[in-house]
Amino acid sequence: MQIILLEKVANLGTLGEVVKVRDGYARNFLIPQGKAKRATAANMAEFEARRAELERVQAEKLAAAQVVGEKLEGMTVEMPRKAGVDGRLFGSVGGADIIEALAAKGFEIERGAVRMPDGPIKQIGETALEVALHSDVVANINVVVVAEQ
Repeated sequence: MQIILLEKVANLGTLGEVVKVRDGYARNFLIPQGKAKRATAANMAEFEARRAELERVQAEKLAAAQVVGEKLEGMTVEMPRKAGVDGRLFGSVGGADIIEALAAKGFEIERGAVRMPDGPIKQIGETALEVALHSDVVANINVVVVAEQ
C-alpha cells in the first residue's frame, strides 16, 4: 500500500515521503496512530496544504524531546527488588518498571520507549539502557538494581 508519512517514522521515512508498506502495517499501526495517510490524490493535496503546520508540530516535538533527553542523559535510576543470595531477582525489572520509576522522578515517557536489548533485568547490578524519546533523540540512562532490605 502506498502511504504518505505525516511524521518521521524510524526505519521508514521522513515527513511528506510517499512509501510503500505492507497493508497490515499501514492499516493496523501507521494510519490509526496518525503517522500516515493513504497516498491518494485528495490526501496528497490536503497534505501539501497542511505541510507547514505539520513541519512546525514536528519541530516542536523534536525540541521538547531534546530538552527531556538532556535532562535524562546519564541519569541513574535505583530500583530496590527482592533477590536471592546469589544475586538473582525474584521476578525481573522490565520496561514498565523503569518508566514508572522515571515517572516518580517527574519524567513522562511513552510506553515502549525504553530499549532493553537483553530483555528484562534479572540480576542485581548496574545496566546501561537507552530511552528513545523521539526517532532522533535517544538518552542513555543507568539502572541500578539493588537488593531490598
